[in-house]
Amino acid sequence: MLNLEDNIKKMNLSDKVTKKLLENNINCIKDIWVLKRKDLKKFNLTDKEIKSIIIALQLEGLDLGKKMYD
Repeated sequence: MLNLEDNIKKMNLSDKVTKKLLENNINCIKDIWVLKRKDLKKFNLTDKEIKSIIIALQLEGLDLGKKMYD
């Protein structure tokens, strides 16, 4: 399981998505986890890119908006 303080590169997102996140000062998993879908839209991420982020988080038991699952 990933740690919330881990770098977003550990999420194995595409290089394009990772670059967009880093350009917007999203460096660790916790930075993404606290956001909502509309926040990610402001970073010019497509729906497909946002879905890839959501899936990567869900695989770790997390979801946007600070949700955690056991």
